[in-house]
Amino acid sequence: MMDNFKLYSQYYDLLYQDKNYFSEVEYVHNLIGNYFSGNAKELLDLGSGTGKHGKFFVDRGYNVLGLERSTDMVAVANTNKHKNFISIQGDIIDFSLNKQFDVITALFHVISYVNHNQDIEAVFKNVYLHLKPGGVFIFDVWYSPAVYSLKPETRVKRLKNDRIEITRIAEPEIDHNANVVAVNYHIFVKDLNNGRIKEINEVHPMRHFSIPEIQLYADKYNFEILKIEEFLTGKPPSENTWGICFILKSNE
Repeated sequence: MMDNFKLYSQYYDLLYQDKNYFSEVEYVHNLIGNYFSGNAKELLDLGSGTGKHGKFFVDRGYNVLGLERSTDMVAVANTNKHKNFISIQGDIIDFSLNKQFDVITALFHVISYVNHNQDIEAVFKNVYLHLKPGGVFIFDVWYSPAVYSLKPETRVKRLKNDRIEITRIAEPEIDHNANVVAVNYHIFVKDLNNGRIKEINEVHPMRHFSIPEIQLYADKYNFEILKIEEFLTGKPPSENTWGICFILKSNE
């Protein structure tokens, strides 16, 4: 998995200022209450970004450790100290924390950034090793039937604050053989003080998954799939469901 956010991370929070992290955490918190047997306290957030999800989880009573590959995002996440939350640099494909958790999350399509089968297997193995028996693993991914039905399209996003103005163009390229959509981001950042424009070009390869694929990884690493649903809505997956949520339990 590539560190795609080196420059992008500087503008990440502005680009996703309209993302409702609070509602997403409330949704996952309710899933934990429904599917974890006991009082969940210790939570590991994989691909934790700038810590937005993690800090809302703390407000819900969890002790949260964020694992994030981008050192830039880790720095942002740890800028404002937040009780019971810390972010550390690490790769979800290869990490060893010498600790087990009640819950492990990977939100905002983090698993879709893992493109290769052997790397996905490594993630599932690591998650299993870091979950307490009966612990739950909750993650969302791009759903293959929706990718083929709806088809990714070019999108333009424009945002600004009192310092900068951002124009982001996202152009997808579909690799049908690899089940990957390479999203080419062209980002133009205008400094409103001096009018200078910085250009950033990055590629985010996103893998999409079918339910049988995830079932294979779950079976191999001793997970039971408890529920599969559309992320946030809880509706059954369909060809119109771009993001689906899996709730897995670690078997003893």
